[in-house]
Amino acid sequence: MSLLTNVMDHSLDDGYAETAARKKADGGGGVPRTLRAKLGLAAGLVLAALVVTVGAAQARVAAPAVAKEREELIDRIEGETSAADKLEKTVDELRQDVSARQREALEKNGDSGRSDLMGVLSGAVEVHGPGVKLVVNDAKDAGTGGDGQARGTSGFSDTGRVRDRDMQRVVNGLWESGAEAISINGQRLTALSAIRAAGDAILVDNKPLVPPYTVLAVGDGERLSTRFQDSADGIYLHVLQENYGIRTAISAAEDLELPAAPSMTVRTAQPITGKGTS
Repeated sequence: MSLLTNVMDHSLDDGYAETAARKKADGGGGVPRTLRAKLGLAAGLVLAALVVTVGAAQARVAAPAVAKEREELIDRIEGETSAADKLEKTVDELRQDVSARQREALEKNGDSGRSDLMGVLSGAVEVHGPGVKLVVNDAKDAGTGGDGQARGTSGFSDTGRVRDRDMQRVVNGLWESGAEAISINGQRLTALSAIRAAGDAILVDNKPLVPPYTVLAVGDGERLSTRFQDSADGIYLHVLQENYGIRTAISAAEDLELPAAPSMTVRTAQPITGKGTS
């Protein structure tokens, strides 16, 4: 009975009892852990709300400055575009003035027909007349040939795309078939024109073009169309269409208008001033 009485009287171990008494005497009961956790979470939420509020306030303050910079940039772009348009208009006016002075000078020498011919052949004047309209476009599913085989490329990773050398052959074939003036997407070609590639883009006289490529060629329309399609370059274009899905369409036209080419800078050729040659 003495053991049971001892257990009943001392249900808490003496060590635990001493520790609890010491904490109570020191006032170290403190805040329960759950309450401390709640206070920490509340403090974190308050801090996060403060950060978001400060950020929103700063964004609100900076918004007018950003909008102002954007408006200034737009104004600059519009101003530069307007200036470029005015310069282009001035160039066209000067080109027309030069052409008029050339015709006037040749007319004084009784050779106005030669002036017109030189203007057409050099691309210095606008021309119109019957001819051929040829549209060349990439394949619908550019990437592989129509038979699923990869096409040999030269700088182009997309095998269903029209390449610079394809357009070179088209233009050379039209010249050989009797074309008197040619333009691609409104870009007049001359004896000094170059068709090159830059990445996946085709450049004509350093100006990038995008498909579809519309080629206008002034000449005897029906005859020019037939001769081109029967030529080696016309057959080459047909092979591209059959094997790689490149889309083409050619038709004769009664009247085509081609713009003048940009002014050319001749660095080597010199005019003959006398009857003989030196």
